[in-house]
Amino acid sequence: MKKAVSILLAAAMAVSTLAGCGSSSKKEDVFYIGGIGPTTGAEAIYGTAVKNGAQIAIDEINEAGGINGYKIEYKFEDDQHDAEKSVNAYNTLKDWGMQILMGTVTTAPCVAVVDKTAADNLFEVTPSASSTDVIANGNVFQICFTDPNQGTASAQYIGEKKLAKKVAIIYDSSDVYSSGIEEKFVAEADNQDFEVVAEEAFTADSKTDFSTQLKKAQDAGADLVFLPIYYTEASIILKQADTMGYDPEFFGCDGMDGILSVENFDTSLAEGLMLLTPFAADATDDATTKFVSTYKDEYKDTPNQFAADAYDAIYTIKAAAEKADIKPNMSVSDICDALKAAMPEINVQGLTGGDEGLTWSETGEVSKQPKAVKIENGAYVGM
Repeated sequence: MKKAVSILLAAAMAVSTLAGCGSSSKKEDVFYIGGIGPTTGAEAIYGTAVKNGAQIAIDEINEAGGINGYKIEYKFEDDQHDAEKSVNAYNTLKDWGMQILMGTVTTAPCVAVVDKTAADNLFEVTPSASSTDVIANGNVFQICFTDPNQGTASAQYIGEKKLAKKVAIIYDSSDVYSSGIEEKFVAEADNQDFEVVAEEAFTADSKTDFSTQLKKAQDAGADLVFLPIYYTEASIILKQADTMGYDPEFFGCDGMDGILSVENFDTSLAEGLMLLTPFAADATDDATTKFVSTYKDEYKDTPNQFAADAYDAIYTIKAAAEKADIKPNMSVSDICDALKAAMPEINVQGLTGGDEGLTWSETGEVSKQPKAVKIENGAYVGM
């Protein structure tokens, strides 16, 4: 009996050793990049676009020989725009062997995950979580504008282009993304030639009826309504404004991108809507036309700025990895330290950076040129 047990134990150890060697060997040859975002639920347009945009970049990089000669394995987890589910997704990707995180997509889940990546000293690039809270720990870098930058840039654009004299704001006071942009917009409005005549809040528990907010904006004489909110709530606001006979200009930020894809939404109601964005699919530069063509071929849809930000996020990881000369057999922590040091030294000529490209401060904040688009004839058109 003892001999039989010994044989079984030896066999089990041998299997374990072989499995460990196989896993170790695989990790020495491949970079494991994980992604997190909503691919189901109300915000699925964002996460699906990020997942797809990143996949295009990864396919291109792998076809060209990989990063420092090593291919990329990519796995994307759905978090349904839920903080708890996002943390669970992070743990799933850790078990899978993730070495770098491209995510999360939306702000509140990202805030929940960044403390986990900081504790693990795992390098994270978020394509679209714009709160400054997500870059507080030093291991996270943004591809998107921060909320303060979006609020400030939106007020400047409205003022410099003389789009309105009286502006109302409808925002989600329960959401860090929306409230962060609103705060900086109001502060910058003091420097511009327009007046903020109404600041109307709603919360996650009251986002189906905006008649009160719209009536106050209308009574205040607002000729433009600023909506630093997500497209789902924005589509309801546009419907209700139309029902009221209230027809101001509407201006949003990156969370507005996706409104043309809302199910059962009359897209004619979005005609003339403007939003601040770093990407316009109708741009004619070679990089954009190639990306848009590939995206349409692969996914039968026109890419939005979230897809473009994700594409740039993967190429940013590549540029930093090549600058730091990292290898897959390095520890997660060593990879993170090397990439953090490399990020302020790179310039990425991506889809969303304009002529000057994307650069980063040591804080993780990106510097790039803002753009604005307008919806005309059911499509985004650069302004």
